Amino acid sequence: MVAHRLDRVEARRIAVRAQLLDAGRPSDLLAVVDRLTFLQLDPTAAVAPSADLVAWTRLGGAYEPEHLLSAVERDRTLFEHRAMVRPMTDLGLYRAEMAAWPQDARRRDWLQANERFRGYVLDLLRASGPLLSREVPDRSEVPWPSTGWTNNRNVTQMLEFLAARGEIAISGRVGRQRRWDLAERVYPVGAPVVPVGDAVRLRDERLLRSLGIARSSVVGEAGEPAVVEGTSGGWRVDRAAIGGSFAGRTALLSPFDRLVHDRKRALELFGFEYHLEMYVPKAKRRWGYFALPVLHHDELVGKVDAVADRKASILRVHAVHEDVPFGAEVAEAVRAELEALASWLGLTAVEHAHC
Repeated sequence: MVAHRLDRVEARRIAVRAQLLDAGRPSDLLAVVDRLTFLQLDPTAAVAPSADLVAWTRLGGAYEPEHLLSAVERDRTLFEHRAMVRPMTDLGLYRAEMAAWPQDARRRDWLQANERFRGYVLDLLRASGPLLSREVPDRSEVPWPSTGWTNNRNVTQMLEFLAARGEIAISGRVGRQRRWDLAERVYPVGAPVVPVGDAVRLRDERLLRSLGIARSSVVGEAGEPAVVEGTSGGWRVDRAAIGGSFAGRTALLSPFDRLVHDRKRALELFGFEYHLEMYVPKAKRRWGYFALPVLHHDELVGKVDAVADRKASILRVHAVHEDVPFGAEVAEAVRAELEALASWLGLTAVEHAHC
């Protein structure tokens, strides 16, 4: 098959449209998650939890965090698994791998050594679930060994392992704490199980549709080969995304947003350099603890270092880093997005450090 030849402008626009970041905003959370394939959960909330920020960036002020909670906990149209929220209709693409987990001897041996503990947890959830991890007594026979933070965290590890195997599932949350229950009470009964090979292929196809264009190392053989001017080979493109019209907008992105999550792709397609600096000593940060990438039409033009001061009801903007000079139009668009973000967060003002 002859590779599609794309210039960088077309490649960028394919990526932006695929991620629902062009001017035609979607109107439904489920449609957003279905298109993106998942929302990543992360406890960092300097501005807002990343999953909520990603949803707001697509849906605008019509989105409320309660919508995500409701979809997971009550409607069961989404499910949480391994720090991702996915459409329940995609569950069958993961069940075969769940059933075969774990593949490594270390986890398999620990589960076998704690078979009675496993049975106890399942029986407890059957009788009393859903439960928080602190409500599950540690009856392990062999402690979980680790040189990291999970050492001897036996209840947490057992719950994580049983969820990875598809025996239990997250039924909801109390704050940041997960509530666990039997999978049969959370997942649809009789949901189809797609064989692993077919599931991987379908997941790759869905992932490419959500990205528009990506390396084959990310999406396998999904889509069709492409060459992007000024970059090395190995691209795959969603054929249906080529040649569409484009109308852009300005958006403040989560550092975990999939438009920028692949830092090499962002550099090659957008010329955008970015590193998440929350683990970098303050004195060595270039852009800020949780700097928000700024998208303007089909370009990533800068970063905003901001934090939500909820006690003072202020969105504090420590700095706006312009990768390219903004000009009046871009500066006004960024200001409007900051005002919209503050309003969505329920904050009464935006305060800039230079004011």
